[in-house]
Amino acid sequence: MVEQLAFKKLNSLYSSEEIFEFLSSLEVISDTIASGALWRISELEVDDNGLKNPKGVLENKVFRALCFQFESESSKLSNTGLLSAVQALIKLRIDPQSALVANLLSEAEERLGKGQFTVKNLCAFGESLLELEGPSCATLEQIVNHLQEKDMEKWSPKEMVAVYKMLQVTVREKERYQDFLNRLNSVTLTVVSQLSPEFTSVILNSLVVLHQTQAVPLVTALCKHSVKHIPCFTGDELAKVLEAFLYFRHREKVFTEALETYVPKSIFTMHPQMVSKVMQYCCQMMILSKPIFDAAAADFISNADTFTTEQIAEYIVPFGTLNYVPPSAASLFRKLETVLHARFNHFQPHTLVNLLHSCVLIQRYPVNFLPKIFSPYFLQRLQAQPPGLDRTVTSQLTQLFLTVTLECPFYEGPKLLLKYQVKGFLTPHSSLDFHLLKRVKTGLLYLLKKRIYFASEVSTPYFYAVDIEIKLDEEGFVLPATQSEEVHRRIALCVDGRNRFCINSRSLLGEEAIKQRHLRLLGYEVVQIPFYEIESLQNCRKMAQYLHKKIFPHTYGLGC
Repeated sequence: MVEQLAFKKLNSLYSSEEIFEFLSSLEVISDTIASGALWRISELEVDDNGLKNPKGVLENKVFRALCFQFESESSKLSNTGLLSAVQALIKLRIDPQSALVANLLSEAEERLGKGQFTVKNLCAFGESLLELEGPSCATLEQIVNHLQEKDMEKWSPKEMVAVYKMLQVTVREKERYQDFLNRLNSVTLTVVSQLSPEFTSVILNSLVVLHQTQAVPLVTALCKHSVKHIPCFTGDELAKVLEAFLYFRHREKVFTEALETYVPKSIFTMHPQMVSKVMQYCCQMMILSKPIFDAAAADFISNADTFTTEQIAEYIVPFGTLNYVPPSAASLFRKLETVLHARFNHFQPHTLVNLLHSCVLIQRYPVNFLPKIFSPYFLQRLQAQPPGLDRTVTSQLTQLFLTVTLECPFYEGPKLLLKYQVKGFLTPHSSLDFHLLKRVKTGLLYLLKKRIYFASEVSTPYFYAVDIEIKLDEEGFVLPATQSEEVHRRIALCVDGRNRFCINSRSLLGEEAIKQRHLRLLGYEVVQIPFYEIESLQNCRKMAQYLHKKIFPHTYGLGC
């Protein structure tokens, strides 16, 4: 009871002077009260820059007496007093090589070897060692081995979090500790609803670091639980949560909706790096969130001058990738052009190519900067820096060049040399829905009667591949796909499965939108066959009727 009253008093004090005065008034100071006093001092006197008043604390006679007591009587301290003192001294930035800290650590290691520590003690000691020595500390593995022998059903959420932190830096041989991790994951699942924002973030981050891809129930529960914490997460915590969503490829509609509520309200107080992380999450998960994108655009227009070059790209690229032109597009791209003029040479070459390529996806043409991009000097810089001029980069450069050729006839700057151009754009294998393509081909066969009248996955001389191509003569008759003479019209069927659209949306991704736009400019009649129009068609005859109306709307009698 005396200790409880002492701790209550300590928590009501707000300066080290008051704490020292209070301690001087006590006849007896137990080790737990002494370590608690040190901890309270560290809370009040330490900030990001260290100890605010070193002389006033370290040279105080009461503080020195406490330290002498801990050093001379370390073997008599309770486990709690010993470990609390170590934690407080670390926070106070006392030299780890000092006799005081070394003596306390030596005593703690001796007790660890004798198996005298409870789970709470083991976690406290582990956290101290992580703070002092980092992941290289060999004693951490010994602590983890002791923890494996404990009944984790009785662990508190705080202890579970401490164990995850230790595991993510000590587990070098994953298989060796996987059974332990499996048990910990199962027990953690039962307490998810009790986890604070900090604990939720730490555990999700640990699951990423430990590659716990099999812990689906725990990941799912943590992701759902994180929804209610979105307004409470710090920037670092929310970043770790978003990284976990990305790593596990987990989508949670209510999580996105919570972000859509939080981000627009908080956009001007959020750190640019945090907004970048949210935009990266939307981009990689193909989530077109207009509230988030519109808020990011407003933030960019107001504050882009203070952003790093990487942040500038991370704000803008998702607009192109997800094919979204915000209502503030005129101001947004005017601001981008101003920033590029002022800081062009500050950008990494690959960042610039990625940024400018994303602009052309949504018909924003960076013609003022392309002469620099296509210059031999810039291309040499690109080649010299990893990943160099790989297929992705050369495809982006080629598409930039094709865009200005087709859409900006007034451009008279340097052209992209032939040696830097690709022969065909890479189409991600996952972007073509082969099941959908097969259904369309079956419907076309029913409609046209013979397989010779259409070709699939056709490479064109214009870099793009066409899902299905149909050729017509001058009178509108269908020609064999292999015929190259007397071709008057070419029809490109774009069989657009779900992977070519933003998630839960009918908005094409930027790469597909620019492809269809360019095919039209190259003389093709583009016919889009989106998944949402044909998934419900029950049989081949209905598919053929649909294709007839879609491809030959003014022609009758094709056998349907």
